[in-house]
Amino acid sequence: MEPTIIHFYTRNRCHLCENAKNILQELQMDFHFSIEEHDIDLSDELTERYGLMIPVVVMDGEEVEYGNVNKLVISKRLQEKTSFI
Repeated sequence: MEPTIIHFYTRNRCHLCENAKNILQELQMDFHFSIEEHDIDLSDELTERYGLMIPVVVMDGEEVEYGNVNKLVISKRLQEKTSFI
């Protein structure tokens, strides 16, 4: 069983990103997953791809949430993932 990794695309001085990071950290209390944080300002490719969408939460290669991240949506996805294990 591979551990769940959430890719979190963000940038500095972004209040929505800070809120989303807090949500992910809260969810880590209930679900076992790691967060790989990616600062889009360090990559032209990531800036072009996610510049208007950040923050972006990606799980299993799928963009699960972006912008104003909803804790319930991510929680449901994590529940679905753990129910298959």
